[in-house]
Amino acid sequence: MQSLADDLARNRPGDAVRRKIRELQPNPVLRLIDRGRPGTDIYSWASGLKGEQRTARRLRRLRGHGWLTLHAIQWATGTDIDHLAIGPAGVFAINSKRHPDKTLWYGDRAVTVNGAPTRHIAASQSEARKVSRALSMPCGFQVPVRPVISVVDVAKLIVKSANPPVLVLEVEHLDRVLSGLTPTLSADEVARIYEVARRGRTWSG
Repeated sequence: MQSLADDLARNRPGDAVRRKIRELQPNPVLRLIDRGRPGTDIYSWASGLKGEQRTARRLRRLRGHGWLTLHAIQWATGTDIDHLAIGPAGVFAINSKRHPDKTLWYGDRAVTVNGAPTRHIAASQSEARKVSRALSMPCGFQVPVRPVISVVDVAKLIVKSANPPVLVLEVEHLDRVLSGLTPTLSADEVARIYEVARRGRTWSG
């Protein structure tokens, strides 16, 4: 039986961001002040935290439909996976991106925010490949992982790709789209992948 400390099912959405904010400003009073000051690092991280919380609330709607989720999965490098959704339609590594009142445009290979290029697509694809490698060996079978970007509070999302390699979805549509995809995993496979994914040691390599 795994220890409580090793059980990632206990993680709250955004826990990795909370740790980063505490590292940046250990003083709780100054931390609270900086969260309300646009332009500070803490303000930016706190905005991202809101995005992760919104995405997690949407993913909760998948409960009871054969889906299991994990949040704030930390790699040994210190980076983290915002959310991992495991269900009948497969395994999805979900990255929350909050861009209040901005316009996101998604072509075949890139996302721009108000016309400025980002690395959102490349980073999400790289993360999904890494997650697949981490899960496949301990599961004993190949675990494909699809990258997803959950966009929060955007003014407009424009998707021009007919068959996007990364699912880029407004958070309000996240649960509906995932639950509507063609099933690829049995209930036993979902349970096995979740059992492996919730172990902290799975991600320590």
